[in-house]
Amino acid sequence: MREEMERDAMKIDVFNMEGQKVSEFELPAAIFEAKINVDLMHQAYVRQMANARLGTHDTKLRGEVAGGGRKPWKQKGTGRARQGSTRAAQWVGGGRIFTPHPRSYDQKMPLKMRRAALRSALTVKASELGIVMVDNLFLAEPKTKLMAKALNTLVGQSSALVVIPEKTAAYDVVIRSANNLPDAKVLMAGYLNIRDLLSFDKVIMPVQAIDVLMSNLG
Repeated sequence: MREEMERDAMKIDVFNMEGQKVSEFELPAAIFEAKINVDLMHQAYVRQMANARLGTHDTKLRGEVAGGGRKPWKQKGTGRARQGSTRAAQWVGGGRIFTPHPRSYDQKMPLKMRRAALRSALTVKASELGIVMVDNLFLAEPKTKLMAKALNTLVGQSSALVVIPEKTAAYDVVIRSANNLPDAKVLMAGYLNIRDLLSFDKVIMPVQAIDVLMSNLG
């Protein structure tokens, strides 16, 4: 198990893959000391979840249901309620009223607000000691067992979002090794989003990933 993270202002420990402290790193205040805005984070999260909805649900109206072309019985004289079609909503197999039809759930949110929400979420993670920095993030071969061992060393039983600076052959080994781990996900720093940040207990990233975050959020 890695040593307990010690922080001095915005300085955090940097570990190797064996969980040993190798140096210290000062997190950029522009990203990790931002103003925490819970409402903004919530808005960004709801937007992302809404935009992920396909909106392909559909039900048939009475005009779209097959059958029911003739009047089931004459208008008067039967003692029964008048009916014009067996495909009206009150009939079994009839059409539906006020039910879903294809639509878009997309929500708009300015880029500046989305970036501010990310900075706010990263600040919360840093304040809760949820950021784990490593000097490098490489595995000898693509094996789930090796990745599970490394994550257990760095974060124990906590779920982990592994943020890599870019997709290279070396980082592809990390991606493939984490695919079958239910409590881990590998994401490129350029695709960091509010849902993944809030869904995992810890965020593991090599020092090089900070440069990508600074170029996108700084």
